[in-house]
Amino acid sequence: MSDLKITNLKKSFDDVDIIKGIDLEINDHEFVVFVGPSGCGKSTLLRLIAGLEEVSSGTIALDGVDITDTAPAKRDLAMVFQTYALYPHMTVRKNMSFALDLAGIDKAEVEAKVSDAAKILELDHLLERKPKALSGGQRQRVAIGRAIVRHPKIFLFDEPLSNLDAALRVQMRLELARLHQDLNATMIYVTHDQVEAMTLADKVVVLNGGHIEQVGSPLELYHHPINKFVAGFIGTPKMGFLDGVVVSTTEAGVKIKISNGAHFIVPIDGRSLQEGDAVTLGVRPEHITVTEPENSAFQGRLTVSEHLGADTFCYVETDNGEPITVRAPGDFQGRYGKTVGLTFALQHSHLFDAQGKALPRLELA
Repeated sequence: MSDLKITNLKKSFDDVDIIKGIDLEINDHEFVVFVGPSGCGKSTLLRLIAGLEEVSSGTIALDGVDITDTAPAKRDLAMVFQTYALYPHMTVRKNMSFALDLAGIDKAEVEAKVSDAAKILELDHLLERKPKALSGGQRQRVAIGRAIVRHPKIFLFDEPLSNLDAALRVQMRLELARLHQDLNATMIYVTHDQVEAMTLADKVVVLNGGHIEQVGSPLELYHHPINKFVAGFIGTPKMGFLDGVVVSTTEAGVKIKISNGAHFIVPIDGRSLQEGDAVTLGVRPEHITVTEPENSAFQGRLTVSEHLGADTFCYVETDNGEPITVRAPGDFQGRYGKTVGLTFALQHSHLFDAQGKALPRLELA
């Protein structure tokens, strides 16, 4: 078992509150990703779990045992850092075995654990090399191997792919996903990159300003964000937002008037809204279609088109300066400054109240 339970956890540095009362449960074998903008507290939370920072208040329990004040070396956790932290004068073999050697573990057992980890990470042929003779991806695998040989209850990853180039990041992301399946291990992973969160996680924890905004599976957060912050943070390209006001509520949904004067009926349960309430319409890029301006009630000016092969991302600016991104077919051709019409698939849209809270969709027959 490798269950972790965090209860009302707080961390302050002098008078600055960084972690502001977090409750979280991480289950055995889960791959959990902490994601959020810079300064949201995700790395601090990981360091609190590892014991590298002192808890101001609250508790951390591993398999029902309180480890809040336990020394890092006795928590049975293994951490992989962004900077690899390899010993340059040691071979790959010695880097991976160093902690076990210090613990006085039998040499034959150490060799077997290093050999097993090297096989899993495809490092067999590199065991006698030193870090300077390795690529960035190979160094990161050695750092992961050093954690694997300890057979920890939980693996902790602190932005481990940030120093790699784009191609290596994709490769290492796939390797980490495979490693999680092979080891059947519990893993906690910190990143600011929501693509990594979406592709790796069983469970995503979205942090903002020291609070947890939402916890759920990647697709749950993508399709059912709890508020405007989560909706805007999860998804690439990001969701487009249009300010509006409530005109009326009906059985078919909420009729709104957006900033350019266009009216839409959004299939949202509007029982908590009143006429004149401020709302925000949210639509993801794949739920917007570029049309001729005369065929749409909504227009904007095309600023940039990014051709990515299968897709083209079109960046459109509305009359009020609100940016909208459209995922168009790969062969889409658009001229800079051209006025285009936009059609929204409102059945997939989101509506947020004045406080940014997501309103529930109507269940359509």
